[in-house]
Amino acid sequence: MDLRQLRYFVAVARERNFTRAAERLNIAQPPLSRQIQLLEEELGVTLILRTSRPIRLTDAGRLFHEQALQVLGRVDQMKDATRRVGMNRNRVLSIGFVASTLYGGLPVLVRKLRQSAPELDIQLIELLSIQQIPALKEGRIDVGFGRLRHSDPNTVSTVLRQERLVAAVPLDTPLAREEGPLPLSAIAGHKLIVYPKEPRPSYADQVLALLEDSDVRPAEVMDVREIQTALGLVAADSGLCIIPSSARQMRSDVRYRVIDDPRAISPVIMNHRAGDASRYIDLIRRLIADMYAENPPWLHANNIVPDQQADG
Repeated sequence: MDLRQLRYFVAVARERNFTRAAERLNIAQPPLSRQIQLLEEELGVTLILRTSRPIRLTDAGRLFHEQALQVLGRVDQMKDATRRVGMNRNRVLSIGFVASTLYGGLPVLVRKLRQSAPELDIQLIELLSIQQIPALKEGRIDVGFGRLRHSDPNTVSTVLRQERLVAAVPLDTPLAREEGPLPLSAIAGHKLIVYPKEPRPSYADQVLALLEDSDVRPAEVMDVREIQTALGLVAADSGLCIIPSSARQMRSDVRYRVIDDPRAISPVIMNHRAGDASRYIDLIRRLIADMYAENPPWLHANNIVPDQQADG
């Protein structure tokens, strides 16, 4: 498997037609078809259903398409970063993050970082928590903000804070009409929407473990890929979802109730490579401390007291 094959496959997936994809790539159709066939043979799965018009991707094909886009995007970023360094332009600092941190302190932190280190070219890359550790070790990111604890000895983690969990429930339902915190037991018997669907383990497993430890059994569990989809389904009265408190800003057409259980929390964790002596890691730590010291309204509205203790 090589990058050329990935680009060929992405072009076919975009055009849903081999002829148009070949024209876009400026190659003949037979070699394009052959490269896709070789790719499928190497993977041992069918990626494209050729009998339909337009052609369709299989489930494996859709997954491979998403991953191929990420790989090609990262290659482009790597080329650009290398050129910048080679031409003595700005130093590149890549930050991985899970989507929910965009609704907490991450935007404020990045603004402070740009002001304090204008020489930095800061790149923000959305990665699930489980994807951040290999990304750090491979040098694709320099620091990550996630929610999943780990025990990798090559990566240093710091729990920045413990964020309260809230239940997002559809409007005009009994749970939405009631006031006050929501007992965890009230989720029993309701359809629960969790995210992300993959890869696992993930935030979804934190939620399911919390319910299992409390012997709370939803009527059904539905897995979706991202928090935006989960909240959209809640708004459509398709179930309820448990999210970090700061993500309440994402939608106003659902009702949010804080979960009344001391264990209903999710950590926000900063990760970086062990032995990274970059001054920018220390700068980020100082800026986070300054940000918390300013006592912004979102901090105490959504979180337990910030925890600056290293986590391993």
